[in-house]
Amino acid sequence: MRFSVLASSYRSKKHMNVSVENLGPCKKLLRVEVPVEQVNAAFDTVTASFQKQAQLPGFRPGKAPKHLIVKSYESQINDEVRKKLFSDSYAAASGQEKLRILATLDVEELAFGRGLPFSYTATLEHAPEFEVPEYKGIKAQRPVAQPTEADVERALNILREQQVRYNDVSRAIQADDIAVVNYKGTLDGKPLTDAFPTARGLTEKQNFWVQVKEESFIPGFTTPLVGASVGDKRTVPLTLPADFVIAGLSGKNVVYELEVVGVKEKVLPTVDDEFAKGFGAEDLTKLTEGIRQDLKNELEFRGRKALRDQLLKVLLDAVTFDLPESVVANETRNVVYNIVNENQQRGVAKEIIEERKDEIFASAAASAKDRVKASFILGRIAEKENIKAEQKEMTQRIIALAEQNKVAPEKMAKTLQERNAFQELAQEIVIGKVLDFIELNAQVEEVATPSPSEAKANA
Repeated sequence: MRFSVLASSYRSKKHMNVSVENLGPCKKLLRVEVPVEQVNAAFDTVTASFQKQAQLPGFRPGKAPKHLIVKSYESQINDEVRKKLFSDSYAAASGQEKLRILATLDVEELAFGRGLPFSYTATLEHAPEFEVPEYKGIKAQRPVAQPTEADVERALNILREQQVRYNDVSRAIQADDIAVVNYKGTLDGKPLTDAFPTARGLTEKQNFWVQVKEESFIPGFTTPLVGASVGDKRTVPLTLPADFVIAGLSGKNVVYELEVVGVKEKVLPTVDDEFAKGFGAEDLTKLTEGIRQDLKNELEFRGRKALRDQLLKVLLDAVTFDLPESVVANETRNVVYNIVNENQQRGVAKEIIEERKDEIFASAAASAKDRVKASFILGRIAEKENIKAEQKEMTQRIIALAEQNKVAPEKMAKTLQERNAFQELAQEIVIGKVLDFIELNAQVEEVATPSPSEAKANA
């Protein structure tokens, strides 16, 4: 907080004087003047408090004269009075002017002292002002699908892949085998890294495992390996695809020198009762029933998400208003962090993430604006419908977070308190309840849609 004391003529006022000036989108200048009577009263209250607690030589605790207390503790008294006057007047002025303050950007003190009005200006960021759009009776569609036997079989195959074995074989490479190769990639006869330093993993590797399929690694990379045996070498000219992960290499003609150092056959387990027990099921029938229910739950979740996305889009399109810069900037940082974290978990190299930073930021900024706008709209709906986060709901959410993070609920509550995250947690609960309310009051039409396997077959 920045204070610069300026000279001010003495003016006695019975009531606090408040005015508000618009500085721009979601920014206001608040001017406050606290009357001298309240200032003097604050000085008297704080001085009396110091007088009760102070210990001065030659006086019993609490018995020192007022003028000596003021002389000895003048600086501390002034600080306490200033804090009290600002805190009380700022809250009162905000309530009087019905301000929705998001952040106090700057405070400048204009006058302060006993016998003077206390006056200051505060530059603040304000929640956007808008008319809440109609949120009852929104027309939307809920996609409805049922898992098919093909979906169940696909899920079983995914589980089989989790228990796959790779056995060494002494034969020529066949389609779908795992080829173990050493490779070097060049562009115009020079290593790829000469022109593209971030392409280290694409330039050279030893004992590289790659499944012999057209789309593996780089399209066409494994095609010449069919029929090759350990010790064989291949020269593979390739034209990199237009949407290649490193933009500068898109469409380039590169050459790979390959040496086969191993051949492995992929062996999947048999789907039977023993296989099912490996996933905690009593038998194959129980495993299949569990898979079918999980698929059904997933389809219901996707259908509900699609419905809510539609409802939110209607609300977002129905109203236009300015967004507070600091809130959008903070949300953009959060989205960028999530995108980068997700890419890292998928194994995307740091160099590639850095190369795409402008693209990531642009995408994050657009997403952040929609999320911030939605949060303000849903927050105002919560106010109108008196939707709040109850203590029981907060407790349930803390317990769920504790289980998710495998810690005691008490420890999770302490962590949230240290991070000042209770308000954010309450907001998440409120937003969820508002979406429930909007969905409950929407005009929803259920529309049959293909299951994942059917959609893939029709693609």
